Amino acid sequence: MVVGQEVARFLFQRIASGALVIVFASALTFFFVNLAPGGPSSIMRFDVSAEQREALIKRMGLDKPVVERYADWAAGAIRGDLGTSLLSDEPVTQRIGERLPNTLMLAGAALVVSILIGIPIGLIQALRRGSALDHLLSFYSAIGLAVPVFWLGIVLILVFAVSLGWLPSAGVTTISEDTLVERLRHLALPTVALATTTLPTIVRFMRSAALEVLDEDYIRTAASKGLAPRVVVTRHALRNALIPVVSAVGALVPRLLGGTVVTESVFSWPGMGRLALEAAQGRDYPLITGITVVVAGIAVATTLLVDLAYTRIDPRLRAS
Repeated sequence: MVVGQEVARFLFQRIASGALVIVFASALTFFFVNLAPGGPSSIMRFDVSAEQREALIKRMGLDKPVVERYADWAAGAIRGDLGTSLLSDEPVTQRIGERLPNTLMLAGAALVVSILIGIPIGLIQALRRGSALDHLLSFYSAIGLAVPVFWLGIVLILVFAVSLGWLPSAGVTTISEDTLVERLRHLALPTVALATTTLPTIVRFMRSAALEVLDEDYIRTAASKGLAPRVVVTRHALRNALIPVVSAVGALVPRLLGGTVVTESVFSWPGMGRLALEAAQGRDYPLITGITVVVAGIAVATTLLVDLAYTRIDPRLRAS
């Protein structure tokens, strides 16, 4: 009973702090967009009459003070209404709902690739510390952190789409052939480009954590008892080394979502990143604020899942 109360209190604290983060992020975005030079009303066409312009401003509520407009927007957001796009005159939730699945698919694929490749590489580096292989992999990790996503994306398109013709260069699927295989082919290049930004981080966290764990006394004790090196690593070292990696994965999710802006633009991927860019160019402040709230909500949910994952990996954290 006590444990259940502690878990409920923990969840309440995390959800409450996450809600404050979302409110702060939405307010900051709303005010910055509205206070930008020109304001949202600058997107209106110049060939309309003064009366039509005033009518549009009043209909969109742009004649009200910015604080009052944010209060109205926040009241609607609580009910699930994020407003109406100024550019398309469609509900913001509808526009985000059309693009969000594509972004989650791309970011999720990049994260899975980073984890599946990064953890083994980091572990191998720790086991071969100081070797030529360790230095070589560290060198490639440094390159991965330094290479711009847009440059890598262009190179991938030129090599695998233009020169070799193996993979498509743009879009989610081919209109004439909308199959799972075709979607995976379209997903391949943007996933590689986006995963390159996160893979080095996971490799470095895994290498550092594994080196620290391998130097612990209980690892030496397990090895001295005659256990096979593979058993020592997989059963004793790997589990504890994954704790910092889980934290890194949680921190990488917002970076992945932010990185989709460039990646989706290079590969013409119809996701939320491109939608955010279009909204920023058009000063569509309801859409910009709505996207910010969704991204902040995903980041908060990821943080909560990471905290819960800690308790599964390390029983000591579960007790505390």
